[in-house]
Amino acid sequence: MAAEEGIALVDKDEQGVDRAFREEVLTGLSYDQKAVPARWLYDDDGSQLFEDITQVEEYYPTRAETEILTERGADFANAIGPGRAVVEFGSGSSVKTPLLLRAIDPAAYVPLDIAGDFLRAAAADLAQQFPGLAVHPVEADFTKEVALPPETADMPKLGFFTGSTIGNMVPRTGVDLLRSMRATLGAKSMLLIGMDLVKDRKVLEAAYDDAKGVTAAFNLNLAHRINRELDGTIPVDALRHEARWHDDYARIEMHLVATRDITFEVAGRKFAMAEGESIHTENSHKFSRRSAFMLLRAGGWTPLQRWLDRQERYSLILCRAAEERIAP
Repeated sequence: MAAEEGIALVDKDEQGVDRAFREEVLTGLSYDQKAVPARWLYDDDGSQLFEDITQVEEYYPTRAETEILTERGADFANAIGPGRAVVEFGSGSSVKTPLLLRAIDPAAYVPLDIAGDFLRAAAADLAQQFPGLAVHPVEADFTKEVALPPETADMPKLGFFTGSTIGNMVPRTGVDLLRSMRATLGAKSMLLIGMDLVKDRKVLEAAYDDAKGVTAAFNLNLAHRINRELDGTIPVDALRHEARWHDDYARIEMHLVATRDITFEVAGRKFAMAEGESIHTENSHKFSRRSAFMLLRAGGWTPLQRWLDRQERYSLILCRAAEERIAP
């Protein structure tokens, strides 16, 4: 079955600009520590660059996650069962998503992503690989509750959230996202989520600052996107990519650092950065078993099973939606 054209749920103005993108960029650039939420790294160009990142030698999470999905298919089939609608938060990986779909025999596949063209291309690719599977792409901001296609209304749901993307959020925002996912998927749903593990600092920093500069291009693409979509005048050649390990928060931080004093405009507003000042673009939190389970439980999910790759660098965790408690 071919992928449907998809449902668009992104709020754009008359010029086609995502209103939330403009608002969050302008707000973030006004902070003392300038910051733009990581989700805006993933326009169509950014999504493709991230796919390229997954192929570089230093970036282990994709290989580790793929290893688990390849070797534990029978475990997933037994724990999840057939007939669920797989709702993937983020456009499907050409490698990882088919491994899960083959293992569990789903009734439908619903990829959710804010990058519309990339979403539709990924959905079309999956539809070709699985001609008997109903594919319903939805262009939406999955950080908020999303109305799923009516064709899947009566199907039990399995959320699929790979790449340890949950690590991009600070704990409070991560809890909010997990609760939003639970609301999207509904009662009696399940969630299979990837969560990266704490490990040697040098390994972590290299994974986010590869020798080929692919991650740098991914980070700098945000500035190009701001210039293109928000009438920005950011001098991209005056910014450099930097990855920093922050031990107190158990996270890698990505920054765009000014190499000289600069001034620029975005959507008609003026900004300035002194040499050495940065725009904080992404966090990537790393987890222990305890911190992962605490976050999941706070977000309304009960962990059921946990799988690690052979080198114990990465985890996939299967959860079920916790029952809602009614206050007395």
